[in-house]
Amino acid sequence: MGDIDGDFSSKVRKVRAIMAVLCLWSFISLSYAARLSPSRQKLEVQKHLNRLNKPAVKSIKSPDGDIIDCVHISHQPAFDHPYLKDHKIQMRPSYHPERLFDESKVSEKPKERSNPITQLWHVNGRCPEDTIPVRRTKKDDILRASSVKRYGRKKHRSIPKPRSADPDLVNESGHQHAIAYVEGDKYYGAKATINVWEPKIQQPNEFSLSQLWILGGSFGEDLNSIEAGWQDPKEGHWWMQFGNDYVLGYWPSFLFSYLADSASMIEWGGEVVNSEPDGQHTSTQMGSGHFPEEGFGKSSYFRNIQVVDDSNNLKAPKNIGTFTEKSNCYDVQTGSNGDWGHFFYYGGPGRNPNCP
Repeated sequence: MGDIDGDFSSKVRKVRAIMAVLCLWSFISLSYAARLSPSRQKLEVQKHLNRLNKPAVKSIKSPDGDIIDCVHISHQPAFDHPYLKDHKIQMRPSYHPERLFDESKVSEKPKERSNPITQLWHVNGRCPEDTIPVRRTKKDDILRASSVKRYGRKKHRSIPKPRSADPDLVNESGHQHAIAYVEGDKYYGAKATINVWEPKIQQPNEFSLSQLWILGGSFGEDLNSIEAGWQDPKEGHWWMQFGNDYVLGYWPSFLFSYLADSASMIEWGGEVVNSEPDGQHTSTQMGSGHFPEEGFGKSSYFRNIQVVDDSNNLKAPKNIGTFTEKSNCYDVQTGSNGDWGHFFYYGGPGRNPNCP
């Protein structure tokens, strides 16, 4: 028994020694990893910046601190996509939707633009012909994302899903909406005039936006989404246009599964991120920060909302629905009249006595 006890004690000492070595090695490894982590992250961020920021023909410093790089049109970031490797750029659509202009077909010589787009950085110059303006991505932009790989990627939950106001889902995603929508038909584009305000944001990681969504497919599965545009009936590309004069570009049809044919739902409205600072609802505003019932001059609105049908005609939408996760925080109300066609007021202040 004594020999057995002696062997056992010896084995215990060896095990303890091994455990001590393993603990020491783990501590050294963790310490080494901790020392490597910032430098490794810095390297990953720099590699990502090198991929995102393309060589510029010209760079312009904006008064707000942004740097605008004028990138040659053939070197734009979109061509990083493997499907676009050999894609030949189409400079204008073959057709516009009927009734968008007096003529449906795009003229060979565009009319002189009566209302040129101006942005803050234009005070220091403009980009040369055959280049596009791209805001230079900064290190801080990437570090705000949950990871380097997640930078610029949108979560599926950020797209409003009508009739699914599950409080748990709302709290989990942090995104809240106040929208009008149509579904149940095939749609080939959408249009609206948006009343623009300057909503106040409570936290740096929050935002407030107003836009439209063009959707095809199934929520939570294979959902295709773009956030502006109409589908050219010839090539099937989805084009984006601002005002009457500015065709900004397109998404090629072969990038999509469901949207390669048509959209099944159109949504218009506002979206905010509610990060629940201090355990309370955010005071980040949507729209103007006023509720819809306050009406013209106070509440933000979308007017003359239209959809493109299968005959390439712009028309008024039918059976407009509305959706908001928390109407005491942000709400939406629809209406129609002769001047504005179909319209809706939307938005709200966020946190208030009825939205704690």
